[in-house]
Amino acid sequence: MLVPITTATLALLTFGILLLRIFWPRVPATVRFYLIRTAGVLVTVHIIFTATKWGTASDHINVIIKWLAVASYELLLMLFTRLRPRWLTSICGVILLVPIFASSVLLPLTYLFDPSINKPTSLGNDLSYQRVLWGNDSSANSGVNIIISYHPRFAPFLRRSLWDVPFNNQQCNARAAFAVIGPDHKTVLARCPRWPSQGPGTDDWVFTLP
Repeated sequence: MLVPITTATLALLTFGILLLRIFWPRVPATVRFYLIRTAGVLVTVHIIFTATKWGTASDHINVIIKWLAVASYELLLMLFTRLRPRWLTSICGVILLVPIFASSVLLPLTYLFDPSINKPTSLGNDLSYQRVLWGNDSSANSGVNIIISYHPRFAPFLRRSLWDVPFNNQQCNARAAFAVIGPDHKTVLARCPRWPSQGPGTDDWVFTLP
C-alpha cells in the first residue's frame, strides 16, 4: 500500500516541478537565486550522507531530507532542460528522470508514510540497533533488516550506519530478530531465532567493532 501512495505523491511532485519549470521566467529573481542554491545544497548533503552512511538520529528527518533531495534533483533537471538545444536537453532530462521511479529510490521514500518505524534500541558503547520491517506477511518475501548504528557523543543528533543485516521469514522468525553487544564489548551479535518447525537454533551474524 505504501508504494502506490509514494509513487502517486512523487508523480504529483514531478508535475508540480514541471509547472514551476514552465512558469520559471515569472518567478522573482531573488526566489530563483535561493531555489537553485538551496537545491544544490540539499542534493550535495544527501549524496554525502549516502556515501558516508551518516544521517540524523531521526528517521523522519532522514526521509524528509531524501524527499527534499529528490525534489531538488528534479528542479535542477527541469532547469537543465531549458538550456539550448532544448530538444537534446529535454531527451537527456527524461532519461535522467526515469531512475527516480526505480525501486532503489522509491522504497526509501515510502517511510514518509509509514507510522510503524521502530525507534532505535540502545546497545551501549554509543551503539544502537533498529528493526526495519519489509513485506507484510510471513512468506519468504518479507522479513526484517537489523541496522546497527554508531552515535557519536560529540554529536548525538547524528548516527552512522555500520551494518545492515537482512533476515527473511523463510530462514527464521525475522520479526523476532534482535541484536546484542558481546560480553567483551568488541563484537555485536545479530540473532534471528528459527521457527518451531525448523527445530531449535538461531541464525547469527557476528561483527567486530572498528
